[in-house]
Amino acid sequence: MILDGVLIRPETAEDFEGVYEVNKSAFDSEAEPQLVNELRAEKTAFIPELSLVATFKGKIVGHIMFTHLGVKHPEYKGGMITLAPMAVQPEFQTQGIGSVLIREGLTQAQKMGFETVVVLGHEKYYPKFGFQEAALFGVKAPFTVPSSAFMVKILSEEFNPAHAGEVIYPQAFELV
Repeated sequence: MILDGVLIRPETAEDFEGVYEVNKSAFDSEAEPQLVNELRAEKTAFIPELSLVATFKGKIVGHIMFTHLGVKHPEYKGGMITLAPMAVQPEFQTQGIGSVLIREGLTQAQKMGFETVVVLGHEKYYPKFGFQEAALFGVKAPFTVPSSAFMVKILSEEFNPAHAGEVIYPQAFELV
């Protein structure tokens, strides 16, 4: 376990190449690192403070990104974000780095006033961070997915399920 030497911080422009490599290695694909680049370019979606890196001995070993979501509801006022993607270098996986990235990202998102975080992920992994089935809160996926894999974490009492609905992902997500 190397967690003691891991530093979590917002990414900088100097980190872009390392973030690309972490996502490429973790997913064994070009799609996710390209998604990160495209999301950075979508100024209405990108939240620089919520694109975090995990470093160990100065090397980027993990990355997580949260971006704005829209909702198809006339009274929706904002405040919903999505957690995607999250990546950890394969040789550093299963050591708690992903968990630390998620917890730090959720803490920062709450401090910034976001109400809800959506994730499409493993139904046995994300509930330990407080995620629950999105359908319980009126939040719907814009694609067919098992309801147990489409989850939300409520960060604020300001969230009103009556103003929820189908989420609208940033256009960059069409890449994956």
